[in-house]
Amino acid sequence: MESLLADQAASFEDSLETPVSPSSDVKDGARHLASLRDDRAVYLDGKVISDVTTHPAYRNAVASAARMYDLQAQPDMVEKMTFESPTNGARVSRAWQVPKDHAEMVARREALVAWAETHSGFMGRSPDHLASALMGQYIGMPRWEEYDKKLAGSFRDYFHFARDNDHFLTYVIINPQIDRTKDASEMEDSDVIMRVVDEDSEGLTVRGAKMMGTSSVMANEVFVGNLQPLRPEEPRYAVSFALPMSTKGVKVLSRKSFEAHAVSTFDNPISSRFDENDAVIYFDDVKVPWERVFVNQDVGMARAQFHETPGHVYQNYQAQIRLMVKLKFLLGVARRTAETIGTIKMPPVQAALGKLASDASTIEAYVKAMEIGGHEVNGAWVPCKQTLYAAQVFSQEVYAGFVNSIRELAGGALIMLPSSVADYANSEEAAIIDKVQSSSHGSSRERVKFFKLAWDALGSEFAGRHTHYEAFYAGAQFVTRGHAFRTYDWDAATDLLDAQLDSYSLETSPKS
Repeated sequence: MESLLADQAASFEDSLETPVSPSSDVKDGARHLASLRDDRAVYLDGKVISDVTTHPAYRNAVASAARMYDLQAQPDMVEKMTFESPTNGARVSRAWQVPKDHAEMVARREALVAWAETHSGFMGRSPDHLASALMGQYIGMPRWEEYDKKLAGSFRDYFHFARDNDHFLTYVIINPQIDRTKDASEMEDSDVIMRVVDEDSEGLTVRGAKMMGTSSVMANEVFVGNLQPLRPEEPRYAVSFALPMSTKGVKVLSRKSFEAHAVSTFDNPISSRFDENDAVIYFDDVKVPWERVFVNQDVGMARAQFHETPGHVYQNYQAQIRLMVKLKFLLGVARRTAETIGTIKMPPVQAALGKLASDASTIEAYVKAMEIGGHEVNGAWVPCKQTLYAAQVFSQEVYAGFVNSIRELAGGALIMLPSSVADYANSEEAAIIDKVQSSSHGSSRERVKFFKLAWDALGSEFAGRHTHYEAFYAGAQFVTRGHAFRTYDWDAATDLLDAQLDSYSLETSPKS
């Protein structure tokens, strides 16, 4: 906990540095940055961004993604962070590894934790998220084969390609919220929701929008699917494919960049470096070659690729690992808050910290329980569904309260801060700041530095986006609760009930 907090508050300067001697056969940050200079079409503030690696709206977040690859390329981290691809022997991220048993799942999780610690859990759509999703779908190859052997082969080949190149993928699997009272087929004339508009010997042509393209500005490829239920008469929307982000006609409509609006790294240490961005992706008559098509206008398989394979389980298991790291970091913020303002020894404060510690420990326990309670599927070890969906329900409810509890511990300390780092350039003002921001836990400037970070993580516009993200990334609460309902072992519960009911009868004497 303390090390996570110290890592983010290490200096006033951006600390994203490339390690000195990266392993040459492992993808590193430089290789990832080079792969993003590909003429993708990213739209922001009315302009098309030509290079996301240098633009002030994205460059620090992109560098944070590169830093993850730098970590796995460090000679002393290669064994922990990577494994040998079964197809070509190249060392790639463990996020692509299909664990054969519980021990391999734990080793894989430890690598994912190390990645999450580089951004303290604030990059939700990091490279390991889609790698986990596709790996889970890959475990379900028999279901793909049952659907269509040729398209199954396309998916298998694509998984090998993405894994062997250690690609960073994003996905768009949700339709735009235009009018939820209407089905997709009722809005075909609007060209809003992405659908197939043509099919020929070369492949499919698609037109329309999908969301949420989180991290699309820093990804190599976009994976397209449909997580929402479709009606039998809506096959043109039921497709799945993957394309390079630079594909002609793929247009990324970026939301506001928090990084671009950050004052400085000192003033906004989290949002200036870890704003992964979100986007709508519009497919403007995009041609998808057959070798990149995995589901072709089949409503049943569009759903099955997520829910009848371990895909949905693995992508959300990764999300819980990331959240585990994020809560641990925020727990460090909570304790440091109490230490800085001198309330750490007060029983009510310790009780509040204890509750936060309990919540963070609960997520960690869920993650480990998913692993221990896992089972074998097609020779792979798969996390326990029942525990996963229970964790999702809990995590959706806990995050907002977690953040609010820390804000209550801090009170005015979070907002009574200098306007910006520029205030320290005025010697008279700086002298006053040093007086009024004094603390028994470190220097005045250390206090300001810490609370600037805390506000960025807890109360800024960036922080508000994260509260919203943690509540909805897995769907609305009725969706996650529905998963929990469907996966719970109700037979075991009702068997207990029936056994008790069968243990007595109406004729049983009340006093016997």
